[in-house]
Formats: sequence, C-alpha cells, structure tokens
Amino acid sequence: MTRTIALLLAPLVAATAIPAPALAQDGPLRITISEGVIEPLPFAVPGFQAETAGAEQIAADITRVVAQDLTGTGLFREIPAASFISTPASFASPVAYPDWRAINAQALITGAVAVNGDQLTVKFRLYDVFTGAELGEGLQFTGTTGGWRRMGHKVADAVYSRITGESGYFDSRVVFVSESGPKDNRARRLAIMDYDGENRQFLTDSNSLVLAPRFSPGGDRVLYTSYESGFPRISLLDVASVGRRQITTVEGEMAFSPRFSKDGGAVIYSVSTGGNTDIYRTDLNSGAHTRLTSAPSIETSPSLSPDGSQIVFESDRSGTQQLYIMSASGGEPRRISFGEGRYGSPVWSPRGDLIAFTKQNAGRFHIGVMRTDGSEERLLTSSFLDESPTWAPNGRVLMFTRETQGASGGPQLHSVDISGRNLKPVPTGGFSSDASWGPLQR
Repeated sequence: MTRTIALLLAPLVAATAIPAPALAQDGPLRITISEGVIEPLPFAVPGFQAETAGAEQIAADITRVVAQDLTGTGLFREIPAASFISTPASFASPVAYPDWRAINAQALITGAVAVNGDQLTVKFRLYDVFTGAELGEGLQFTGTTGGWRRMGHKVADAVYSRITGESGYFDSRVVFVSESGPKDNRARRLAIMDYDGENRQFLTDSNSLVLAPRFSPGGDRVLYTSYESGFPRISLLDVASVGRRQITTVEGEMAFSPRFSKDGGAVIYSVSTGGNTDIYRTDLNSGAHTRLTSAPSIETSPSLSPDGSQIVFESDRSGTQQLYIMSASGGEPRRISFGEGRYGSPVWSPRGDLIAFTKQNAGRFHIGVMRTDGSEERLLTSSFLDESPTWAPNGRVLMFTRETQGASGGPQLHSVDISGRNLKPVPTGGFSSDASWGPLQR
C-alpha cells in the first residue's frame, strides 16, 4: 500500500511549452461562470495520437480522462467522434477549422502520447475553432506510465483554466471515511482517492473508529479523530509513509474536529471537559497550547480563513446552533447566521469569499453557502440528511455526505457546484462520508 501511494505522489516534471505552429493568441473563447443556467460549451477531442509503439491504449485512456473531467463539470459538452468530418493526421498537422465549425465545435483539443520504457510524455494544444487560433501555448507533461491518469487531469486542468479563466481542480485528491458492514455496526477506515473516485487506497484498518479526516495545506498529511484509545483523540497521518502519531492536545474528556493552520504548523480543534466544549490551538513543533474560546457553551468545527487571520465555527451560545467568526488569536466572536433553523460544520472557501455550511430546518438538511458577513445565503441541496461540506481547491465545487433512509440506507459522497447545479454522486466503491478535498497536486 505504501509503495502504491508513494507512486501516486511522485511529482511530474515541470510542464514545458510547445512552440506554436502558427501565431498563438488568447481568443474570445471563454465561459463566464455565473449563478445562471449555463449552456455547456461544445468541444471536440479527437483521440490523442500514439507517437511510439505501444502507446495506443494509454493515449486512448488519457483522451477519455480529459473528456470526462470536462463534461463532468456541467460546463462542457463533448461532441461525439461519430460526428467528426476529419481528424488530424498527426499532432503537427494543421487544423482544418471549417470541418470543426461545420459540427459546431467551439473548442478543439489535440494531443499526443509517447512511451519510452516506464517514462510517459503527453502534449496537447487547445484551439478556438471560430477564431481559427490556438488558445495559449501547447504544453508537454512528463512522468511515469503509472501516473497516466494524472497526466489526463493535468491536461483537463489547463483546458478548464484557459476557457474559464479560473484554476482547475481535476489533479487533486480526496481523503474520506470508507464504511462497510451492517448499519448498526459499521466498520470505518480512512481512504484516499482521486477527485473522481479513482485510485482508491486505504490508509488505516478498521480496528478502531475514525472520523473527520482533514488534509494539510500541502496535501501530504491528514488529521483525523480516532477512538483507538477508547476516547476521541486527534491523530496525524503521513500520506506517503502511512505513518501515524497521536497529537498531544489540551487535557480533556474528548478532543475532536481538528484542522490545520494555514502553514500546516499548528492544529485548531475542540476539547470537551465537564460538559463544556471550547476551541484550542496547538503548535505541532513546540506543543504549546492556546485557548481561543471561553464560554459556557459548545464551540466546535473551527475553520480558518485562507489568509489565516480569522476562524469560523459553530456555537450554541445564543441558544441554538449558529455560525460565528472571530480572530484567529481568539477574542469576541460575531454571529453571521440569522436564518431559520440550525447551522453547523462551516468551512471557509479557498477563495476567501464564501463559507459553506450544513443547515437543518423544518425536518430537512441542506448544504449552503453565504458571504463571510452572513449575507447572500443560498441553499444548494435538500434531503433527509446532507452534511459535512468540503471545497474543491478552486472554490467552485463542494463535496458533501448524503445519507439515505431505511435499513439498507447509508452515506454516500456527492458533489455540487456553488450555483446549485450539477448535483451528482461521487463513486467510492461503497458507503462513504466525511470527505476532505485536498489541494492541487504538485
């Protein structure tokens, strides 16, 4: 298991630009992402060319990953190959723009793949069909054949970024709790996967209960709550080595809801003692503890702003479960949730503009977002039980847990974009919950 995960972590060689065969320019091809209904942009992606013997299957597989990544956003629509009038004879061939305009393709992606031993090279170009120009420079990625899916995600991220003007999120991973067994006796293990549910690997066994894994800012470590000692304690796991250690926290009956600081050098979390729960910060190097809240109420689920200056958390200090923001060093918090119902599990967007949350009202659960001052609240989902949102690295998509009713029901990860569109399940191979979406891989 360790060797496989280490392979997935192996960095790609830095991307290099490919000289353009003609004048490259940033044309008008662009999707502006808004809250309104978006007509998906039609694109064509002829099968990537195999430039060496034996590269045919990997070339076909990478082509499919690129197409699936883009269509999976709901922003793009793939034109089927059966509609193509012509296809490029080689990666260097000039583009027959009239043939692509005739089938109403707005974007054209071409690529090539070469294999030399276990070394893999993938290159691509993106064209604006209606202006008849290349959009940006072609890029080339190099790595190992075992990392071919990452190559496809890298290409899709570059295409997404050039057309939307925003960073992508395909070359990222998710850590989550994988659940199995009967509903009244579920075994739970930490697992990791690509954002699309592929390359799933277990990080822990099922000997003890694990909850709420959280990625570090660099994606190399995971914090989680473990019941290995019989009581909830916070543990830290190194993803590459799968080595684990318990974090020394403030003494109390329970320590839970951990998250990393912005630089990854500290942990913020909740400690429960004598029926009271407060938020603390512990420096991972010195072990120094700082108490951040002090109230006769339950303060939990802290989440830091991207700049590390503020913390959003949930508290029942007003009599019901609501959201509050305070300085990262503590101090008097201000309430930001004022709608009907109860609010919990807040998570600050990586863009810094929104806070996602779980809301319970009138017997239904929702995933929603609001501005950091509490304004412009929008509910994106509604079901029997939706909870625990986590942000994609670009702040445009949320993943969350949805629980189904009945004896055979269970939790399953879903995703939705911040406009409430494109709601869909995430394949995990079984029951799954408590996702944490990591950063783009390096």
